[in-house]
Amino acid sequence: MPGSRLPSERELTEALGVSRTTVASAYRSLRDSGYLTSRRGSGSVTALPSKVEPELARHHAPGIDTEGLYDFTAAAPSAIPGILTAVAAAAEGLPPHLATPGYHPQGLPVLRAEIAAAYCERGLPTTADQIVVTAGALAATSIAVRAMTQIGDRVLTESPTHPNSVDAIRRSGCRVVAVPMSPGGWDLPLLEATIRQTAPRAAWLVVDFQNPTGFLMPAADRQRLARAFARSRTTAIVDETLFELALDGQEMPPPFASYDPDGVITVGSVSKSFWGGLRIGWMRVPEALVARILDARASLDLGAPVLEQLVVAQLLRERADLLPERRLTIARQRNTLAETVSELLPSWRFRLPGGGLSLWCELPEPMGSSLVGVAQRNGVLLVAGSRFSPDGGLESFVRVPYTVPPEALRDGVRRLAASYASLTTGTPAPRGAMIA
Repeated sequence: MPGSRLPSERELTEALGVSRTTVASAYRSLRDSGYLTSRRGSGSVTALPSKVEPELARHHAPGIDTEGLYDFTAAAPSAIPGILTAVAAAAEGLPPHLATPGYHPQGLPVLRAEIAAAYCERGLPTTADQIVVTAGALAATSIAVRAMTQIGDRVLTESPTHPNSVDAIRRSGCRVVAVPMSPGGWDLPLLEATIRQTAPRAAWLVVDFQNPTGFLMPAADRQRLARAFARSRTTAIVDETLFELALDGQEMPPPFASYDPDGVITVGSVSKSFWGGLRIGWMRVPEALVARILDARASLDLGAPVLEQLVVAQLLRERADLLPERRLTIARQRNTLAETVSELLPSWRFRLPGGGLSLWCELPEPMGSSLVGVAQRNGVLLVAGSRFSPDGGLESFVRVPYTVPPEALRDGVRRLAASYASLTTGTPAPRGAMIA
């Protein structure tokens, strides 16, 4: 209850048999979040926060003031160079649309044609009528799950995986069946066994530079897993948002839907390749399911913004010129982050991903959530590995994106290393001047 007196740090240390540093850190975290007040000579008493703030450790919350902080919560880069030119070109094409109501539940034909052409180039025949444009990949996932499931149905996912998408699945009333990934990627025998035993109505997967691990599913595994889904009549919803970010010039496997064109819904987006602020995503939908998807969408929204769709259509026409420099920039940042973590945090283990936007780092001890709290006090916003686990756990992991400039990455990791040292050695981390 609020107002209850807590033991002193010394008393609690002796009672629990833990270090004084651990207790002091816990009390400090409670004070910082408003759940504890302490006065010299009067001890510490419980309290309720006067203002509830969004929890930075769980997700990147829009509207939170992150000025002066190194923000490692969002694995998304800033806008690609050339976007202003695309906006100007799109604005010139806007006038004809101003005489219409502006609602396009399936998306502008010009954008759907560009997206369909991109799939055809990858060897997956697609018509514009199979494309449904959405307000981002998360919206596409929500619509697809809503269309293909009923309350109480099981939906299979990986673990770890993108937490906001898991939240969207659960808010649709579905039960999440999380299959752990192995140190080498997807455990195909375990996935197949889980599909047979649970008969999920749908599955949500990221097979192109999986978020947060960075794994890329090989072509043979895609074919094998697609067959398993087809046998169980499970609709696979496959997120390809990170497809364009192959950083080492490697040849990409065929789209997952190539192995079951009539049974797989593919989700795409420009949030990672061009800019998240455009808020444009899409689905490639089997022809027989298009009407069902549009029916599910009708009660959620009436379409994506027209101007932004025109901008994305322009960017897709120019992607062959724009994306190589984008990949080169991100690859440099990835290498900088990997080198700095290896130098300053040598006990952390990670695998250098061939693409995507983050390192998935394993700590020697399960202290991810504790590190998040200490790091925030020292100017670094971070997300603990437990946030990426649908079933809890993964406290020995943290995700560190490489989406900011190299110098910011180096200084952010220096602060992170000092924060980690304060937890493992009891040495207080210095509170240096924060960036502007």
